[in-house]
Amino acid sequence: MAHDSHQRAIRAAAARPGRRRFLTVTGAAAALAFTTNLPGAHAAQVSPRALADNPFTLGVASGDPLHDSVVLWTRLAPRPYEPGNGLPEEGTATVGWEIAHDEKFQRVAHRGTVTAHAEFNYTVHVDAKGLDPDRVYWYRFKAGSWTSPVGRTRTTPAPGAKVQDVRFGLVSCQAYHDGYFTAFGHLANEDLDAVFHVGDYQYEYAVSAVGGARNYTDRTLPAVFNKETMTLGDYRLRYALYKSDEDLQAAHAAFPWYVTWDDHETENNYAGDIDENGSPSEEFLIRRAAAYRAYWENMPLRMPQQPAGADMRLYRRFHYGKLAQFDILDTRQYRSNQAYGDGWQYPGPESEDPARTLTGAAQERWLLDGFKSSTATWNVLPQQVTFSQRKNTTAARSKLSMDSWDGYPASRERILAGVEQAGLENFVVLTGDVHVHYAFDIKKDFDDPGSRTLGVEFVGTSITSGKDGADKPDNWATYLAANPHMKFYNGRRGYVTVSLDEERARADYKTVSAVTTPGAPLTTAASFASEAGNPGLKQV
Repeated sequence: MAHDSHQRAIRAAAARPGRRRFLTVTGAAAALAFTTNLPGAHAAQVSPRALADNPFTLGVASGDPLHDSVVLWTRLAPRPYEPGNGLPEEGTATVGWEIAHDEKFQRVAHRGTVTAHAEFNYTVHVDAKGLDPDRVYWYRFKAGSWTSPVGRTRTTPAPGAKVQDVRFGLVSCQAYHDGYFTAFGHLANEDLDAVFHVGDYQYEYAVSAVGGARNYTDRTLPAVFNKETMTLGDYRLRYALYKSDEDLQAAHAAFPWYVTWDDHETENNYAGDIDENGSPSEEFLIRRAAAYRAYWENMPLRMPQQPAGADMRLYRRFHYGKLAQFDILDTRQYRSNQAYGDGWQYPGPESEDPARTLTGAAQERWLLDGFKSSTATWNVLPQQVTFSQRKNTTAARSKLSMDSWDGYPASRERILAGVEQAGLENFVVLTGDVHVHYAFDIKKDFDDPGSRTLGVEFVGTSITSGKDGADKPDNWATYLAANPHMKFYNGRRGYVTVSLDEERARADYKTVSAVTTPGAPLTTAASFASEAGNPGLKQV
């Protein structure tokens, strides 16, 4: 009995973490709560009456494909805008799943059942194994009398396989309150093998009753969204709001996704255990634990990514036959605090301190070791913040963004030294965060335009963040003049499609004309390519 009451107390603390609760629970207790808030062995089965309404309102997703397996995801949410999804606070639900060779499920490859637990907000993560390499599959879920929408996914080629090409999408920064996810609707119609989402899947800021810039006239959003996310319940509800969007659901159902976070999945511009407002670390880590848990619950990630307290290992490596190695980074959880109070500042001894890190020591070693052991034609680094130098004036001494790699130049130099030492000829960085399209040549010395080009960087604009934007923002001419290695700059919303083959890497920068009104058309604003063995961008 005492054990049961202790578990209830722990679960209550884990379910309602917030800034003020730090006054009554220590950081260690909060970490314990999140570590031990695991499904109960004797939880009651949810009654069929609780599933009287469609529980698959938030769609389906797949992710982290390997040559023989892929993660399948869904969340039971008959009433997604309510705490607990409209399901009991404690309990379990049995969910059936199928993955098939055909869209009509006449040739089922594998099927099974999985338990959705209230402790994980009735989310489901199935690691569907025993699949064939380099194959398209279709999948779906069943709960009660309901069948989910059908998703399409794809495994990667076998290890060491010779691969003709790979084509993927690059997306980031989808602030619901800044506009419609029209770009995701267009993305769903592309011919892609996978999608890389490099951060800001959701935002912590309040969303008004009319959906902010969406300015709804046909619906009213509940007041639960009109506040900043602080608790586990807040973050779970915010994911429900985002995932209820039909365009986002379509993009998830069309392709497997590889995901990583940036700052807004937790809080703007946080660095490690330091939040934007300089709160005590123990206090912020309670919030971070809530955010990380909700992120894992709502993404198609495997069990090894499940967080323990306020820690979650998200950096990981994938291969696409012999053609490409993808090293997905986490540049938030382990970074040193931003120098000079963050923002755009002149570089100096604080930002240039060799001890400063954007990745943390362990992740940096993992990355550099991966470079050394790589036999892939292309080494691709999906990550969050702008890697290449970005001055904001043409003066000899210019301010730089302290939140990007410019604020951690020693960290960047160590990565580039690793690229050279490993003899990587085809290095590609994929970036989000800044709500604009950029194309960069990565220079050995950014202050010397004539120095060796070590790779290229494709920066994808936001899905909505920043609202409609402009083809040429006010600083367009200044930025291009100040940064000769910057080959392209566009400030509209959209995404990038990237293709790799044995001869070149190509990026097509897609934009939509508006996001504050729905249904905008898609345009290819520009295309750039870098030749294998001869890095450097040329417009095509």
